[in-house]
Formats: sequence, C-alpha cells, structure tokens
Amino acid sequence: MAGGQEERIRIVQETVAGKEITFAHVMGGPAPIIYQKLGLNPQVDYQSSAIGIMNMTPPESAVIASDIAVKSGNVYLGFADRFTGTLIVTGEISDVMSAMTEIVNYFRDELEYVVCRITKR
Repeated sequence: MAGGQEERIRIVQETVAGKEITFAHVMGGPAPIIYQKLGLNPQVDYQSSAIGIMNMTPPESAVIASDIAVKSGNVYLGFADRFTGTLIVTGEISDVMSAMTEIVNYFRDELEYVVCRITKR
C-alpha cells in the first residue's frame, strides 16, 4: 500500500479462436428422449441410429462442415450454428461416423485445422 491506497492488478483474459475442431463425438443408439429433447428428427430407427456432435472455431466453420456432412452420405443435418460452431448430424451409425471422419479429414488436410480425434460410445 502506497499512501494508504491498496494497489490493484487488473487482468484481462481473452480467448482467441484458432482454426480447430475441439470436440467430435458419435453416440451410437441414443435413447429416443435425447432426440426429442434436442428437437431432432423423430422418424428415425432408434435401434440402428446415431447422433454425431462437433464443435469448431471459428464458428462459421460449421457451415463448411454441414456441407461436407450432407454430401458424404445419408445423414440428416439436425443442427448447425454459425455463431457457436456447433454441428449435429443424425443417421445410421456407419453414415454418421463416415460424415464425421470426412469433416475431420478435410479440415485437417485441406484447411490445416488442428483437430481432435473422433470419440464414440
């Protein structure tokens, strides 16, 4: 304390969006309630279905990922948000896994993003 006043340190924290896929997960055979709560297509065969979810930065990357997903196979685009970078696709387990793999490979190999591995449960 100098002159009876307490010194304060001000810290400013920022996040700097890089070019990366930070999360990629495939849920095989999720419960029907998950589809309902997420507002996804209720006309799916729950026994052989899957939900794939990803998050990426910059968030506009979700638009590119959406295009790759729907062109890669028979998947339904459940949700794509260019403001948060979130993408959700649904379909048969093999189709969802294929779409997720295509996205990760393209972003890594062509766009030079840092990518995470695709997890599955």
